[in-house]
Amino acid sequence: MEGGVVFGAVQNPLDRLNTGKMEHGCDHYRRRCRIRAPCCNEIYDCRHCHNEAMSHLKDPKQRHELPRYKVERVICSLCDTEQNVNQVCENCGVKMGEYFCSKCKFFDDDISKKQYHCDDCGICRVGGRDNFFHCQKCGCCYTVGLQKAHSCVENSMRHNCPVCFEYLFDSLKPIAVLRCGHTMHGDCLSEMQMHSQYSCPMCSKSVCDMSLIWEQLDQEIAATPMPNDYQDKMVWILCNDCDTFSEVQFHIVAQKCLKCKSYNTRQTRGPGQ
Repeated sequence: MEGGVVFGAVQNPLDRLNTGKMEHGCDHYRRRCRIRAPCCNEIYDCRHCHNEAMSHLKDPKQRHELPRYKVERVICSLCDTEQNVNQVCENCGVKMGEYFCSKCKFFDDDISKKQYHCDDCGICRVGGRDNFFHCQKCGCCYTVGLQKAHSCVENSMRHNCPVCFEYLFDSLKPIAVLRCGHTMHGDCLSEMQMHSQYSCPMCSKSVCDMSLIWEQLDQEIAATPMPNDYQDKMVWILCNDCDTFSEVQFHIVAQKCLKCKSYNTRQTRGPGQ
């Protein structure tokens, strides 16, 4: 008989471990197990699936998030065996996640993300351990390129994105670290800039190099003389970028900081008033 299956043949242990790899999971993760939520005893593909389902409940009192560290039971996606949290299924021998973290009770077959566990953050992150460092003051992991080039803000990611209000610390979306040290989703920052919003929603400092914009404002102001009644009008301004007070000539277009030459300013009563 040609092409028949040889029953009783011994399967390579490595092949068994890799059976079904990248074929199971949800929109959030590729994995070969589901989890039993310790909070409501229901079964979900991952904690994000649980949280999304709970957030749509009509009764606000029933809405809740899954405590990831309290997950104790998982169900193999290949043989449906429920068991204690472990990387390899105790029944069929498949690896339920190519990446496995016993601390976070986390499984993922897609190791191209270069997952690693940060003990200081207390969660698993992506991008490769060698490419990130943990800033103790900011309380989170940043790319090594920012190690000596960022402004520290205490617990900078332990708040909601100021645009979409999603919690940043364990968000699945890319995070942008602004020059002022505050953080937000990269997509939210791009959307702000598409609408000509270039200042941090939290502290009002410029989020990028604005020198070209300031030059354009110089030209616009030079081409827009004020009426005689306003020629000698002086106002106090506070620069949002360098926190300096200046007394400058009023102009309807904008007022320029005398120290850092920024137009990211606002009128005020002056220092000490």
